Amino acid sequence: MILFILIVHVLIAVALVVMVLLQRSEGGALGMGGGNATGGLMSGRAAGNLLTRSTGILGAAFMITSIGLAILTGVTSSNRSLFDNPPPTAPAPVQPEQPATPAQPTVPLSR
Repeated sequence: MILFILIVHVLIAVALVVMVLLQRSEGGALGMGGGNATGGLMSGRAAGNLLTRSTGILGAAFMITSIGLAILTGVTSSNRSLFDNPPPTAPAPVQPEQPATPAQPTVPLSR
């Protein structure tokens, strides 16, 4: 379920970026579309209204999927923070065994 919502969320985010980039910053529409062409399927005002409405709808869908992912992740997670779990303890280093008595040299030392 989370994977499906995450995929939809990413697709909405990409579409939202495309819609924002298509809009003109001066308030007109179709900034990448070629400017003030008088002919065509839609007028500048109709294209601006369509892009503005599409951006609003995609923004609302993005927020809904964000909240849904946050709720679903919060319900299914259990102590996923690094600060909630204690650090693993390392085992104590192994000390080599000491002989009970020091070894005596076999050759006598001369003075």
